[in-house]
Amino acid sequence: MGQALMNFWGDTGFANIEGGQIIMLMVSFVLLFLAIKKGFEPLLLVPIAFGMLLANLPVAGVMAKPVMQLVPEATAHAMSLEGNALEILGDDGSVIGHAVMYLKDIGGLLYYLFQGDHLGIFPPLIFLGVGAMTDFGPLIANPRSLLLGAAAQFGIYVTFAGAIALGFTAQEASAIGIIGGADGPTAIFLASKLAPQKLGAIAVAAYSYMALVPVIQPPIMKLLTTEKERKIKMKQLRNVSKIEKIIFPIVVTILVALIVPPATALVGMLMLGNLFKESGVVGRLTDTAQNALMNIVTIFLGVTVGATASAEYFLQAETLKIIALGIIAFGFGTGTGVLLAKLMNKLSGGTINPLIGSAGVSAVPMAARVSQVEGQKADPSNFLLMHAMGPNVAGVIGSAVSAGVLLSLFG
Repeated sequence: MGQALMNFWGDTGFANIEGGQIIMLMVSFVLLFLAIKKGFEPLLLVPIAFGMLLANLPVAGVMAKPVMQLVPEATAHAMSLEGNALEILGDDGSVIGHAVMYLKDIGGLLYYLFQGDHLGIFPPLIFLGVGAMTDFGPLIANPRSLLLGAAAQFGIYVTFAGAIALGFTAQEASAIGIIGGADGPTAIFLASKLAPQKLGAIAVAAYSYMALVPVIQPPIMKLLTTEKERKIKMKQLRNVSKIEKIIFPIVVTILVALIVPPATALVGMLMLGNLFKESGVVGRLTDTAQNALMNIVTIFLGVTVGATASAEYFLQAETLKIIALGIIAFGFGTGTGVLLAKLMNKLSGGTINPLIGSAGVSAVPMAARVSQVEGQKADPSNFLLMHAMGPNVAGVIGSAVSAGVLLSLFG
């Protein structure tokens, strides 16, 4: 009986937990606190934090890989094993025997769900939902917003250079730099193609910074603008016709696919979702993309992103470098967007509030809401949300195009 109890204790997580796992569990608790108590993007942080918690519970094996075993064909038949029959070749290429590859141990639940990240399936599906919820009207009404969306991608290329200087490969630097676009699905998509070994750290950093937009951006915005600039009121945008809204996603898809083919999957799904919404004839598809599909994929993506942050892979010096580079990328993206908006304000005679430039990063609609909040702090009667949505949705397109460019260059 005593031995049975000892064996039971040896199989428990309490007997197998390590220091690194305890640290990662504490990190997950902090993220859950920020999401639940502080309200920092709970739709992102709750599944990410819980996935991190699950992956760092010892012996649980939620991210365990399946184990395959190769046995001689005769042995497989004797054991009634089912699997793929393989030929064993000699040095001269002749068949000298047969073996069977069978599944010895199945993998953990989250390992299989993670294949949606690893194979680049979940990010385009997220973009489909985002497109179905996005109104490109502010961007169409004010095409100059494209410049602000483009300027906010500057952080991607600054961080790319910084990552190269720190010894990362061009592929790894590309995947790290895309964090500056503040677009989690794009970061996962690019990392899965160029640096799958860094996917966990990049994904957690990207989504964490997306969730912390209301904390990170305001100090940068205030530092780079004057109180007078923050009080600028902008004129109401013109009405955009339905035909313009229908033509826009079709034209953007064609142009992006022809200029940057690797970005087609992301931009194409984004624009398909938007076409569902603007066409007005596929209400059921629009509703599914906006709600059921979006929610399901968000759960799977968030939990599996968190599950990649196991102590074994996450508590490394390179991970800390990636997290540090991520905040630099995000800061530069925010800053360059604001600075270009300041320049545009000067050239326009003081009609553009520079705060909307920070929304050029791709965190939709969080970054636009931050512009609105900061504008109302300066003047409670100020209303910048719709003006900020132009650069914000331009940033979504810009980050996807940037990912396509980097994939073309280094893929």
